[in-house]
Amino acid sequence: MSALAPRPASGLVIAAPSSGSGKTVLTLAMIRALRRAGRAVASAKTGPDYIDPAFHALASGRACINLDAYAMRADLLGSLAARQAADADLLIIEGVMGLFDGAASGGGSTADLAAQLDLPVVLVIDAGRQSQSVAALARGFRDHRPDITLAGVLLNRCGSDRHRAMLEAALATIDMPVFGAVPRDAALTLPERHLGLHQASEHADFEGFVERAAALIAEHSDLTRIIAAARPVASPVTGNAPEGLAPLDLAPLGQRIAVARDLAFSFAYPHLLDGWRRQGAELSFFSPLANEGPGPECDAVFLPGGYPELHAGRLAAADRFRAGMHQAAARNALIYGECGGYMVLGDDLTDAEGTRHQMLGLLPLETSFARRKRHLGYRRLHPFAGLPWQGPLTGHEFHYATVVREGAAERLFQARDASGVLQPDMGLRQGRVMGSFAHVIDRA
Repeated sequence: MSALAPRPASGLVIAAPSSGSGKTVLTLAMIRALRRAGRAVASAKTGPDYIDPAFHALASGRACINLDAYAMRADLLGSLAARQAADADLLIIEGVMGLFDGAASGGGSTADLAAQLDLPVVLVIDAGRQSQSVAALARGFRDHRPDITLAGVLLNRCGSDRHRAMLEAALATIDMPVFGAVPRDAALTLPERHLGLHQASEHADFEGFVERAAALIAEHSDLTRIIAAARPVASPVTGNAPEGLAPLDLAPLGQRIAVARDLAFSFAYPHLLDGWRRQGAELSFFSPLANEGPGPECDAVFLPGGYPELHAGRLAAADRFRAGMHQAAARNALIYGECGGYMVLGDDLTDAEGTRHQMLGLLPLETSFARRKRHLGYRRLHPFAGLPWQGPLTGHEFHYATVVREGAAERLFQARDASGVLQPDMGLRQGRVMGSFAHVIDRA
């Protein structure tokens, strides 16, 4: 790889024709390879993904954010992208699913994000089961939308030098730049579970994994050409926002917010927490799995989503966590749980093996993973009462839990799906304790 010329605050999007093409591994490899070459690389993940950003952060040494063209207003999206790129040489944005795949209504794809931010796309193509047909695939993705710039392709899982030569010859017939051809390597896979990859902190040897991936992409691609294809990340146009829409960020839950953070509660959007800080809120963090409760000074508690079903026994036995949460409820702190956090606020949680675990008992709710059912999609939400947010809001729901019982309590949200179809009211509220399966992202 040749020396890299400086080009600050530029960005590009790493996308693929479909999920399973290897774009996450190659994105991590690229981030680490550029970091090893002395570059300050910032990153972002397209859409409502909590797991990939943690891998990005380990690869880059910087926090990763989410950028969501469906769920975020244009001014927030542009502001987040510009802020993330501000002190970096390059912003790498990893796409989601296929380049043109989005919400049920058709919006919010990786292509929509690239068009909105005016950034070029590098297409990762899994070439393992094709040769000359790669040209038709690449041409279709290049020409499908005139507002998308396909800067070039990165071939993945090439079988041999002969295979690579066939692919490159086919792509030359359509004048498609090839930034690299990465050979197949069975060791470069990441373990998965029902909501996606295992969490980054659970990977036994992530450093060894990402270093190997970085060495492979550095050897078999031209990172200098990839950087040269990037475009400046534009600062958003600022002006007088309509009344009621400023500031950009959602209001904080309180002035002193205790946030649960560990393997059971790891799905919190960085932009949400950072927005609360920018508005003057003080955030503290505690680990329920370490049997910690929220501090006595907090006036709000946030239990994010995660994998409480994998740690239900430990949570049930965490007496100091339970006592701290009940003390917060007794002093009328606002307690808000999303998805996994919502389930923990309930009475009981049954794990995949059918074992029933006592939860906090702050909401009349029983949930179970004994019979899994997938719930997935964007939501438009109107809070009924209790939260410091005025509707409508955008959110996302993704879980496999089944509601066994809901007792007498008020509902938290009126909900519609991405197509505008009215859904059953979501969540529960009992006094100042509330939650739902939706992860709130932004104002609509």
